[in-house]
Amino acid sequence: MMKNMMGGDSGGMMKQLKQMQDQLKKAQKELEKETVVGSAGGGAVEVVMTGAQKCESISLDSEKIRDMKPENLQTLVLMAVNDALDKSRKLMTKKLGPISGGLGGLK
Repeated sequence: MMKNMMGGDSGGMMKQLKQMQDQLKKAQKELEKETVVGSAGGGAVEVVMTGAQKCESISLDSEKIRDMKPENLQTLVLMAVNDALDKSRKLMTKKLGPISGGLGGLK
């Protein structure tokens, strides 16, 4: 059995790394499929984004933006995108946290 420089079992460590890599790939595929919705202006603008932080769609409520100045609409779009990004990051942390937390457990 191979020993690493620190006296530990490198075969076991490699097995743990492979398991974590497989879990990471699985979580990343799940993040590509899951979506979050960011919004601004009381639903005037909605952004759908995947957990992998890919923007899927932007929706505008025509009734709510009818008399809006362009610069105000731009601000709402930015706010909705940032809201979706924040939610996507939280989803990513939730999915990847248990996997990356295992890095400290390698022996």
